[in-house]
Amino acid sequence: MPKRHARAACTALAAAGLLLAATGGATADPAPAAPSAAVTLRTADAPPELLAALQRDLGLTPTQAKARLAHEAEAGATAARLRDRLGAAFAGAWVDGADAAVLTVATTRAADTAAIRATGARAKLVTRTLADLDADRAALDRAAGPATPVRYVDPRSNTLVVEETEAGAAAALLAATGTGADRVTVVRTAEAPRPLYDLRGGDAYYMNGSGRCSVGFPVTKGATNGFATAGHCGRAGTTTSGFNQVAQGSFQASVFPGNDMAWVAANTQWTATPYVKGSGGANVQVTGSVLQPVGASVCRSGSTTGWHCGTIQQHNTSVTYPEGTISGVTRTTVCAEPGDSGGSYISGSQAQGVTSGGSGNCSSGGTTFFQPLNPILSAYGLTLKVSGSDPGPGPGPGEPEPGGTWKAGTVYAAGATVTHGGASYRCIQGHQAQTGWEPPNVPALWQRV
Repeated sequence: MPKRHARAACTALAAAGLLLAATGGATADPAPAAPSAAVTLRTADAPPELLAALQRDLGLTPTQAKARLAHEAEAGATAARLRDRLGAAFAGAWVDGADAAVLTVATTRAADTAAIRATGARAKLVTRTLADLDADRAALDRAAGPATPVRYVDPRSNTLVVEETEAGAAAALLAATGTGADRVTVVRTAEAPRPLYDLRGGDAYYMNGSGRCSVGFPVTKGATNGFATAGHCGRAGTTTSGFNQVAQGSFQASVFPGNDMAWVAANTQWTATPYVKGSGGANVQVTGSVLQPVGASVCRSGSTTGWHCGTIQQHNTSVTYPEGTISGVTRTTVCAEPGDSGGSYISGSQAQGVTSGGSGNCSSGGTTFFQPLNPILSAYGLTLKVSGSDPGPGPGPGEPEPGGTWKAGTVYAAGATVTHGGASYRCIQGHQAQTGWEPPNVPALWQRV
């Protein structure tokens, strides 16, 4: 637990103790503490290969790498709860520090700052809501061209960032859309992102016996095994062969541009596994699909450049490639090169998305974008293949199932509501539900209402 979170918890407990002493009331046995987000998301089980890559690419000590994963899990849960509480005034959240121990949450409403600090997070009062800046970005998306290839909301500066490859391109875009220059930070860039057509995430696969991309995350659909990948790698009907050039399957659905998502159904020779190919070819386990916050660490697996790590810079970014605009992708500092497209982005053990495109390389550094995985799972009715987890005790002999609207395999977005065991819950972090993650068991994902 972050130090600031721990201090807030101790303050609350001390206050409760003083109240009991003043009233002379008897104390009942305390209720069992709910599992922390770090425990729920099993950050302590991070494989050595993941920790080694974080140390190498982010310059961390072994202790910092382990602490960072735990702090990021707690920060994600806290930020999600605050976003729900602040509503329209929410202006973004991010983590800082080598071990991500500092969470900052921004709001446009001064009255919210005390509630933010009470969680152990830092509060930042700003002038523009996240929704306002996202609306500005959407307006720019409709008029943007290749000279302004990347646009995103930067919560740290509370501005909309526009990258331009030609002097004056951003100014022309702002004038065309009537967007105020005071709301925008312009960044000059020498390289424009492009789809990484030759890329793979994890093991390589080949399309129609020629071009190469990478497997994103193994999935199932009913009894069919397959995998999620990037839409620009192929269209519905495109046939695939595996890393060993053995016939593998075919694309069932694909979207690009607009989004960059697709899925491939494999033949009976191939079986989905809950792994991403890590450093040195070691298996990295996948246990869920909880999207992590801005500033969190993320690692990518690709067939060209292998295993590399960085941080999440912004969610819900829009990118204009020569082929058209895609929206809703996440911007990262992870490097990639041709051959890595479609491959896996994973934070801790949580699947994040599939490689879309980027700029730079893994020698000098670069910027890449991933298509978040949960929308792919939801759009095509896929179930992410995850490693086995302890589902906890089920109903005893003769006891009924708890019932309700919650269902394993469903992708829940933040704000969705379900019932389970006679109670109502609100989703605070988007994820695909799985057995063992019933709402009462995972307070990092569900809040009782």
